[in-house]
Amino acid sequence: MAVLRDPPESQFAYVVVVARRARQLMIGGRPMVDNPRSRKTTRIAEEELLKGLLEYEAKELSGEPEDKDGKRKK
Repeated sequence: MAVLRDPPESQFAYVVVVARRARQLMIGGRPMVDNPRSRKTTRIAEEELLKGLLEYEAKELSGEPEDKDGKRKK
């Protein structure tokens, strides 16, 4: 897996990263931006992601499909 800082190209991955960070903020995490533009946790998380302050891991995809156990199909 690769650790990334740029916003993901996939809209699904973008939403997942923002949602996970928003949950952290909801349970008491401190914002990484000094003066957030909004008080909403999702907006703060999105701002952090767009500024490159969040790190997340992205699974590298190979061309081969995997079954539900994570094993490659033959």
